Amino acid sequence: QWVYNILEKKAEAERVVYENPDPQHGFVLLPDLKWNQSQLDDLYLIALVHRRDLKSLRDLTGEHLPLLRNILREGQEAVAKRFGVPGSQLRVYLHYQPSYYHLHVHFTALGYEAPGCAVERAHLLADVVDNLARDPRHYQSRALSFALRADEPLLRKFQEAGRL
Repeated sequence: QWVYNILEKKAEAERVVYENPDPQHGFVLLPDLKWNQSQLDDLYLIALVHRRDLKSLRDLTGEHLPLLRNILREGQEAVAKRFGVPGSQLRVYLHYQPSYYHLHVHFTALGYEAPGCAVERAHLLADVVDNLARDPRHYQSRALSFALRADEPLLRKFQEAGRL
């Protein structure tokens, strides 16, 4: 509901850094709650897509390339304009598994070791775009490894099912 409140401008409207309002190819970019916005070393923003049918990396196909390219290009431009940090100094990625199931993209300062930015969980948006351009169903057919913390409910479900 938190995500929908942001998208419907019922919450955090004053925090929005950039918005592309297109319902299919648009998104809202705002600072992540983990970032206090007092320094750029730990810059951290989130792009929330307007579409509600996209939950995670697994849902993405070649059809979504215009959306993903918009997020990458327009998001980097907005960060450069607002904070003076060029796209070359940003890490732009998606988590798999995500912490909540509404497609969102993380924008962090390249030097900041944000939680979940490591290779076992983060998928660079530029790589996602390239993979989908080469194979529009890449994320429906590929095995995706991911790490789970000991206290995550999904880990317990795997254990209960005898899959670990």
